[in-house]
Amino acid sequence: MPNSAIPHPVTMYYDGGCPLCAKEVAHYIRLDKSQKVTWTDINRDDSALKPLGITRQMAMRRLHVTDRDGKLVTGAYAFQTLWQELPYYRVLAKLVSPAFTMRLADKVYARFADYRYKKRMKCGDQCSS
Repeated sequence: MPNSAIPHPVTMYYDGGCPLCAKEVAHYIRLDKSQKVTWTDINRDDSALKPLGITRQMAMRRLHVTDRDGKLVTGAYAFQTLWQELPYYRVLAKLVSPAFTMRLADKVYARFADYRYKKRMKCGDQCSS
């Protein structure tokens, strides 16, 4: 019987084929010296999405992260979950934590994510950030 008290690693599912995303994730990985986050490039292998019930298209449209409880979070909430694990970003995670701030951040992120997705689908691997 699995022990539910053991926390899951925070896992980020990202599009490594997107130059902007790849650059941002590389920055986060450099900060993650304690290796608290599992970094999953869905552009290389999207098989990790299936157990979560996420299609490749869904994952390409919005950032998805699983938290320490194994709960799936998306959008700005996913960034907040990720930032809680990274030095320097923990403060930012606390600053954006009030509900009204997160709702606003999520709406802004959704608009940007839609733009990024459309651009990525239009030009594929030839996109530049």
